Amino acid sequence: MTVSNRIEAVRRFNRFYTRQIGVLNEGLLDSEFTLTECRILWELAHLEDGEGITATDLGRLLDLDAGYLSRLLRALKERELVEATRSKNDARQSLLQLTAAGRLAFEPLDRRSQQQVGALLSRLSDTQQAELLQAFHRVQRLLDESGGKSAKNSFILRPHRPGDMGWLVSRHGALYAREYQFDMRFEALVARIAADFIDRLDVSREACWIAERDGVNIGCVCLVQARDEATKEPLDRTAQLRLLLVEPSARGLGLGERLVAECHQFAREAGYRRVRLWTNSQLSAAKHIYSKAGYKLIESEPFQGFGHDLIGETWELDLTTQP
Repeated sequence: MTVSNRIEAVRRFNRFYTRQIGVLNEGLLDSEFTLTECRILWELAHLEDGEGITATDLGRLLDLDAGYLSRLLRALKERELVEATRSKNDARQSLLQLTAAGRLAFEPLDRRSQQQVGALLSRLSDTQQAELLQAFHRVQRLLDESGGKSAKNSFILRPHRPGDMGWLVSRHGALYAREYQFDMRFEALVARIAADFIDRLDVSREACWIAERDGVNIGCVCLVQARDEATKEPLDRTAQLRLLLVEPSARGLGLGERLVAECHQFAREAGYRRVRLWTNSQLSAAKHIYSKAGYKLIESEPFQGFGHDLIGETWELDLTTQP
């Protein structure tokens, strides 16, 4: 695709999205306010109680020309929606805040905006909504002038909850089919592992972590009691790391290493002496994480599965030798 074609593609999407959210209308959200006025009201409405902001800082936050912002603020003040008061800490500074009338004017705008976005999302399935949000996050990170530095700590880790196991199975199936051409038997295997996790769960010795960013799942891992493959009997003081996954949109943040580290900390506290995992030779990114964390390859064997000739690998970490 040529540069001109790429530019046109971006402009085409801009035209599509501005039409979708109605910013071309004379008044945004069926109101008397323009888009820029609504943004000013939003920023002022979300200041901490009792706090204000200088016009200079507001202009920097919204990347607005100082003269244009001054004219907008003057109009909002004339309508008694915004007021300026002297700073208690520096009498030279004038701080902007919403008046009581300004807050009353903002409330229906905020409500209509939520309703509008809710209506857009209601046309999509849960899976499609997750895909849309991931695409939004991806675009934001690519265009963010910070170069993604602020995204390093932009995720949280939380315990699993209802619905997460279904997501875990679905995403494993979809990603491994796309990236490694595994067939649906791999998804079936993940579903069995997830079902066993729920059926056998001992919260004192087993756990699942879901990585989440802005309400969207972006990764996961489980730690369970390791069992003999033939007898299914527990292996003495041995845990098993399972179902590590990081969404493509979240790679490069150190999330995989963080998830593995959480497993190790939990395993030590639960009294395990070693952690074992099974993977295959194709998964070089995952194996890099394991090797960096101190795992050693202890066994490998060829097998046929998921539509391919593969080499299965067993890795193990001795927790007693790790700091």
